[in-house]
Amino acid sequence: MNAILKRYHAFLKLEKSLSENTIEAYQSDLNRFLDYLSDMGLKYDSVSIDDFRHFLEELTNLGISVRSQARIISGIKSFYRFLQYEEILDEDPTELLEMPKLAMHLPEVLSVEEIDNIIEAIDMSKKEGVRNRVIIEMLYGSGLRVSELIDVKISNIHFDEGYVCVIGKGNKQRLVPISSICKEYIKEYLHERASWRLLDGFEDYLFINRSGKNISRVAIFNIVKQLVELAGIKKTISPHTFRHSFATHLLEGGANLRDIQQMLGHSSILTTEIYTHIDVEYLRDTIMKFHPKNKQ
Repeated sequence: MNAILKRYHAFLKLEKSLSENTIEAYQSDLNRFLDYLSDMGLKYDSVSIDDFRHFLEELTNLGISVRSQARIISGIKSFYRFLQYEEILDEDPTELLEMPKLAMHLPEVLSVEEIDNIIEAIDMSKKEGVRNRVIIEMLYGSGLRVSELIDVKISNIHFDEGYVCVIGKGNKQRLVPISSICKEYIKEYLHERASWRLLDGFEDYLFINRSGKNISRVAIFNIVKQLVELAGIKKTISPHTFRHSFATHLLEGGANLRDIQQMLGHSSILTTEIYTHIDVEYLRDTIMKFHPKNKQ
């Protein structure tokens, strides 16, 4: 069994490109299930759908939340898909296992007016003013995650085509459209940034802090918090709220849900990852057509 678990670890790392933290979470949840099988005198290669359901009942009896149950089942499903992929098992016994029902949680969404108020709250007379404007434009106008935003490289911005190449979850690259107004502010920021102090090794990072290094996640959160307060918005807002607003406003404007998912770089751990060749010109036209900031 240890040999199989080592192969599974390598599969998650090399084939699925998951981070070590995610892999550890998968294996921890899987170990919980394997311990249960051991206690019940069962083997991993001969379990039935009823055995899985009894395991779910055990989790419920232990007071494990529905969300945690869903995460555990996701890890177990991943393991059995691996066993089938490696031809260790002929069939996947978890195929008919349903995920626990999760209560719907609707994240906060900013209105276009609130977005405008946040942008207007930026003090453009300050050294970091234009930089902060670009940060908000890319969070909302391109739907970037904070982790993607802080790692944006100048060399990955294609001004003529109107795209920036970002590294998303699972170390996957994708092209994200940037609006015309965002491009103009980036150029203005780069002009001012040329006089900033830059430490060796950080020259290609777009967003730089006062120390000459790439800006941190905490700094982005603080910038957003301060601007939200200045704009007088009482909602609980984080940088991720701009990403939710980006997707919601595109959907409300008539954009296709699949196009939005592609632009956000979403992928599900419940299905086999498929690398799709996206028509980037079509995606750029979609964001330019349906995003409210491009209708002004």
